[in-house]
Amino acid sequence: MANNMSPKKNPMPTLDPIERGKCFDEVAIGYTEEVAIDEAMRCLGCKNMPCVSGCPVNIHIPEFISKIREGDFEGAYEVITRSSTLPAVCGRVCPQETQCESKCVRGIKGEPVGIGRLERFVADWHNAHSEVAPKTLAPNGHRVAIVGSGPSGLTCAGDLAKLGYEVTVFEALHTAGGVLVYGIPEFRLPKSIVEKEVRTLEAMGVKVMTNMIIGKTLTVDELFEEGFEAVFIGSGAGLPNFMGIPGESYKGVYSANEFLTRSNLMKAYRDDSSTPIMKGGKVAVVGGGNVAMDAARTALRLGAEKVYIVYRRSMAELPARREEVEHAIEEGIEFLLLNNPVEILGYNNPDDKRDPRNGFVTGMKCIKMELGEPDERGRRRPVEIAGSEFVLDVDAVIMSIGTSPNPLIKSTTAGLEVNSRGGIIVTENGATTKEGVYAGGDAVTGAATVISAMGAGKVAASAIHDFLQGK
Repeated sequence: MANNMSPKKNPMPTLDPIERGKCFDEVAIGYTEEVAIDEAMRCLGCKNMPCVSGCPVNIHIPEFISKIREGDFEGAYEVITRSSTLPAVCGRVCPQETQCESKCVRGIKGEPVGIGRLERFVADWHNAHSEVAPKTLAPNGHRVAIVGSGPSGLTCAGDLAKLGYEVTVFEALHTAGGVLVYGIPEFRLPKSIVEKEVRTLEAMGVKVMTNMIIGKTLTVDELFEEGFEAVFIGSGAGLPNFMGIPGESYKGVYSANEFLTRSNLMKAYRDDSSTPIMKGGKVAVVGGGNVAMDAARTALRLGAEKVYIVYRRSMAELPARREEVEHAIEEGIEFLLLNNPVEILGYNNPDDKRDPRNGFVTGMKCIKMELGEPDERGRRRPVEIAGSEFVLDVDAVIMSIGTSPNPLIKSTTAGLEVNSRGGIIVTENGATTKEGVYAGGDAVTGAATVISAMGAGKVAASAIHDFLQGK
């Protein structure tokens, strides 16, 4: 029986909204030991463990929470890492509210146990207090190549390393971490956290090679020629989508991917950075997902005087995490709901090509929307309201309407089939149409969550193990 029957979870302490809007420090501060134990006391320890069924990587949640109740924080970490390779990451960016916490019995008559907050606490406690090397099996003589060092690739690498495989991760960029380093801002996921998780994998024997573009530096077939017996493709979905409206080629129009990469990975927010990025002015972010929230909050921290979220549906349909939406509102970002862009406006003076204003954004024409009949996913379709056009005064526009898998690997790998959206076609265990090649994460599904990508990496690791052991 739980000792703490409070209907509400312990709140997560955060930095002051006004102050945090001026810096890139992490917004959420984290639980103390005392608060973590108190929150753990809310867990009922259900025998059928419904929360576990909501976790894509099947962490034994009641067991790790029970360890926290006992004050055995390192024991809790050991329980989590049996299933998860990236606990400090998941504790910060995993949408627990729609997964494990949505199954929590305490959520029926109150708020669920703060599972994500407790996972973050345990991982941070371990990173601050323990230097114990991770356990691995003796080498089994088999070699596996991992394409991409994002959440699916790192998870697959970690699970295979635990089984004794010689694993090499090939990353196209100069820093390992994939979307964790180029896509998620410092104020949500400090890069030191990602670096620590990567170092843990390296301590397990995983080799990480950066600046290696598979499909260009080496092909998948060449990886097999070099002695790798299986390949996992976790190259993500880095190809940005645009709306196809007039004016998207103006200066000051970014994809969210480009904007966040310039800031997160290339450190454009620093005064000594040579990476150009829009700072100041008025910014419109088109979209309503977590990436849109990240882009809007980054623009604010870069000095924008006003930031708008422009989304064609209502707040009820907004796909971003509630926590991220609440943080954005607290920081002063304005939500222009039931609105959709139809044209980006810019300054053009064809008589003077030296005019420095030429080609820059001056505004965005939008049209008001109303919700009509449900679409195939059950969401009410946005319908334009005739004659409702208006011009939003902005200096920059960030398009955050999704991404697609990069076609490079498909175009250089014979026998690898993709679907109409460019996602690699796989079976339930992650096997592709090319023998010995597996795939998972955004390269298969298109843009999705970190934890779903990790789940795909786990499934593929198990399948690769069976494949190489002749099962």
